[in-house]
Amino acid sequence: MTQPRPAPRPAPRLAGVELGGTKTILVLAEGQTIVEQVAIPTEAPEITLPAASAVLRRWNDAAPIAALGIASFGPLDLAAGTMLPTPKPHWSGAAVRAALADGLACPVAIDTDVNGAALAEYRWGAGAAQGFQSLCYITIGTGLGGGVVIDGRAVHGAMHPEIGHVRVRRAAGDTFAGTCRFHGDCIEGLVSGPALAARFGMPGEQVPADHPTWAYVATEIADLVATLFLITSVEAVLIGGGIGIARAALLPQVRTHLLASLGGYLPFLTPETVETRVTVPALGGKAGPLGAIALALDALG
Repeated sequence: MTQPRPAPRPAPRLAGVELGGTKTILVLAEGQTIVEQVAIPTEAPEITLPAASAVLRRWNDAAPIAALGIASFGPLDLAAGTMLPTPKPHWSGAAVRAALADGLACPVAIDTDVNGAALAEYRWGAGAAQGFQSLCYITIGTGLGGGVVIDGRAVHGAMHPEIGHVRVRRAAGDTFAGTCRFHGDCIEGLVSGPALAARFGMPGEQVPADHPTWAYVATEIADLVATLFLITSVEAVLIGGGIGIARAALLPQVRTHLLASLGGYLPFLTPETVETRVTVPALGGKAGPLGAIALALDALG
């Protein structure tokens, strides 16, 4: 007699928090499927963190949450779950993990928002589509951050990658001083949203695509991408964020400058492969919230 198959196990009930510089997105998911989403402004930590915690506790009261993933802007002390000195006013030293986990009896994982997004792209986005075992995710917006995933694990060491503060070779003729309060003309100080506004005298989204200064921006982003390929040997670099996704004309320029600067040295980067090796995130704007869910799955083990 044929034995009946066991009923499939229900997908775990997971919660994720994408703590961004301007808004915080909370997601409730069954497995990797988001079933509810709430967005609140990112204000001072004493306002934002209790508001986010209240949403999480409401979800948990309705049915217990199996795990929580926190994908936060940084820099972070990952072991303590706290914010390190940051340009965002009032957030230095904020106890992010403790505040968001308050009242929840479940495992919690915290990482940078970009490491989380890189994990999501690896599992469900561009990495999964191409079969890549490693990738780097860069977001260019209010700041510039980057996460690295190799063999399915986000890269950590003494802390997490701080790609936005790498100094790149300046484009010939570019004399812009940069806007980073720590390093001036690091890559964040050259191509982030505030940097573009300072360069052009207007927000980047208002600048015509044929403005000649975009050539400087594309060259310097390309130099960062070349540095990442040479140091990490990832299989792809994904460029997201408001600047990365919205400025569609910028990406072909980045690819052209990248190939020229590498001079054929890396055999996996050719005119035929560069469009899949340097591209936009497949998950688009969902990479961040799904990154928090990826971290929650990691917390479950």
